[in-house]
Amino acid sequence: MTPDETYEVIVVGVGGMGSAATYHLAKRGVDVLGIERYDVPHAHGSSHGESRLLRLPQTKGHEYVPLVKRARDRWLELEDEIGWELFVETGTVGIGPPGSDKIADATAACDRHDVSYETLSTAEIGERFPAYDLPEDYVGIYQDDGGFLASERAVTAHVRRAQAHGGTVHARERVLDWEPVGDGVRVRTDRGTYAADHLVVSSGAWAAKHLDVLSGRLTPERRVMIWVQPDREEHFTPEAFPGFTIRVPEGSYYGFPTYERPGYKFGREPETPEAIDPDDWRTEPTLQDDEFLRRLPENHLPTGNGPTMGMSSCIVTESVDGHFYVDTHPDYPQVSIAAGFSGSGFKFCSVIGEALADLATTGDTDVPIGRFRLAGRL
Repeated sequence: MTPDETYEVIVVGVGGMGSAATYHLAKRGVDVLGIERYDVPHAHGSSHGESRLLRLPQTKGHEYVPLVKRARDRWLELEDEIGWELFVETGTVGIGPPGSDKIADATAACDRHDVSYETLSTAEIGERFPAYDLPEDYVGIYQDDGGFLASERAVTAHVRRAQAHGGTVHARERVLDWEPVGDGVRVRTDRGTYAADHLVVSSGAWAAKHLDVLSGRLTPERRVMIWVQPDREEHFTPEAFPGFTIRVPEGSYYGFPTYERPGYKFGREPETPEAIDPDDWRTEPTLQDDEFLRRLPENHLPTGNGPTMGMSSCIVTESVDGHFYVDTHPDYPQVSIAAGFSGSGFKFCSVIGEALADLATTGDTDVPIGRFRLAGRL
């Protein structure tokens, strides 16, 4: 019988979170193996599509603000280490009716953590960012430290630097199951078996399939992103069109300026999410998706309503309460978990990877993840 290959830590899932965990572990000299069922990077999960927002005004709770500040620092450190542009600082603007929950939550979180911001009227938004045509009574919360991350490049950077520090990454290898063995674990894949002292599960939409403890607590959902060619390019450059979130009568949207590919990008948070099985779902965007998304430029971005340049589907994995799961397994302390990022996780990958490396090597972390621990939530 062939003996298991042995590592100190195995990371299951090398997307945004797993690539960061693999990097932080390898940088500390840990003998780490990252296993990814698809390519590195790939377009089957939550970490593709060119760009992801990084904004300091957080609407899910003030606990996210210290985390995103630290994440921003880690992204800049990774940029310096690899010499690539990963974070594009455009500022961010959150737009909506005055008194709306998201506007109130964002300003409260900023006030609590001394994050500077500007409150803009509809007229001031239009003067500063001429792409918009908004209802008269809307407000915008502009914050100048945010922007967006080049998502596939960021995953690649974490993996490249992990390899440079001695880490091992296997792509195109599917994890079939794992089991605790004494104080360690054994992982079985479609290519072999591996033993390790610690296991990190960061497999996104597949996390509940790898962890019974999360069964029924994660819902993978299909989302679609679109790139639209603006009629006036100068209104949609990074200098003129910061990363945005917006609540209008047509729904809640988020988006980005034109960057490397043709068109500016945006997506929509659906009122009725489309739950999926990540092993069996409709990946190809449809004409209906296109028509549904384009309600935003048709009504509120009049100089950005040109032809569609591209579309892409991705998976958002919602947790039961909308907050992350980041902790060690309640029954197996040799297993760490990162799951349920509910459509807002990528900006945090750099710092969640740091926390996962801490949990795998010391059993605890000074990264502020208290809100995301499992105790009392399962």
